[in-house]
Amino acid sequence: MNTADETQILDAIGKWLERDVRPKARELERKDEYPESMVQTMRELGLFGATIPQEYGGLGLPASTYAKIVAQIAEVWMSLTGIFNSHLIMAAAVARYGTEEQKRHFLPKFASGEIRGGLALTEPDCGTDLQAIRTRAVRAGEHYVVNGTKTWISNGIKGSCFALLVKTDPNAQPRHKGMSMFLAEKGKGFRVSKKLEKLGYKGIDSAELIFEDYHVPADCLIGGVEGKGFHHAIGGLELGRINVAARGVGVANAALKDSVAYSQVRKTFGKPICEHQAIQLKLGEMATRCEAARLLVESAARAYDAGERCDMEAGMAKYFASEAALENSIEAVRIHGGYGYSTEFNVERYYRDAPLMCIGEGTNEMQRIIIAKQLIARNPA
Repeated sequence: MNTADETQILDAIGKWLERDVRPKARELERKDEYPESMVQTMRELGLFGATIPQEYGGLGLPASTYAKIVAQIAEVWMSLTGIFNSHLIMAAAVARYGTEEQKRHFLPKFASGEIRGGLALTEPDCGTDLQAIRTRAVRAGEHYVVNGTKTWISNGIKGSCFALLVKTDPNAQPRHKGMSMFLAEKGKGFRVSKKLEKLGYKGIDSAELIFEDYHVPADCLIGGVEGKGFHHAIGGLELGRINVAARGVGVANAALKDSVAYSQVRKTFGKPICEHQAIQLKLGEMATRCEAARLLVESAARAYDAGERCDMEAGMAKYFASEAALENSIEAVRIHGGYGYSTEFNVERYYRDAPLMCIGEGTNEMQRIIIAKQLIARNPA
């Protein structure tokens, strides 16, 4: 993508954010209300097809441009990025691993937003350790019968189709060889049991999904071959981690910008607090975190676009940028003093949103282990 096209896309999104999102985000956040009109605009902007190849109706954006879009939106209201992120990971699984028939049938509908959904991996007793899932799919003629529970599923209520990770052979060794992934559309035997209430990340629906003798067509097995589901899930999480890292950049930037502005108008001891050395030290650290996080995200996105293995780069970006968002959000609350604890200012929202990024798409503890393992593998003694 050339620079002019990227600039045009970012400008269009920027105008929409300032016109329609910034004035309404705080109220929607307070009500934990799903942003229907904003989702419709995201459809019109093509965000549900952002990284889907153009031949299937998507924008075909490189991860480097996609990451800038995510950071830009997260800076105004992070919740919106989750509505299309999980959806695009599902789409990426089809685009990278699906059969040609699956691509032709699903990707144009994903790209237009006609079918929206996400990724159904996590279970009540299984998060980072995906190989421990218990949801089972048993072949029965031209269908598989699915039983199990998934939890913390983004878009679980408003979405209609999910990339569903199951065990097709629970006795397989190693365990990952017994895992498969399906495109599961809502229907008989597939229900939402409850909406999950959250500290932050309001507006987007997170839900628990129940599968009770749910029949999914055999031709919805991604790639058409059993035993590849773990590989499909891990491949999609590279893009997901770049997205979360970009969100971290956005939230860290928002915390910094609000703090820089507030520190110039708030006065103590006869001068703006930005002239106090204690505040300057905080702002200097916050700005450095923002820039370092941005560069790490760019590096991961370049590796992803080049088709290289990038779990280390994505892990570094996700780990550092999410921690930067968390640290900047805390410093923003401190700089704002009592007002930082007030719902009249946005910094308390950053403080509630940021911890999610240290947990979601693989905990930061796991990211450091991935980084270390890849570091050893790439640099044998």
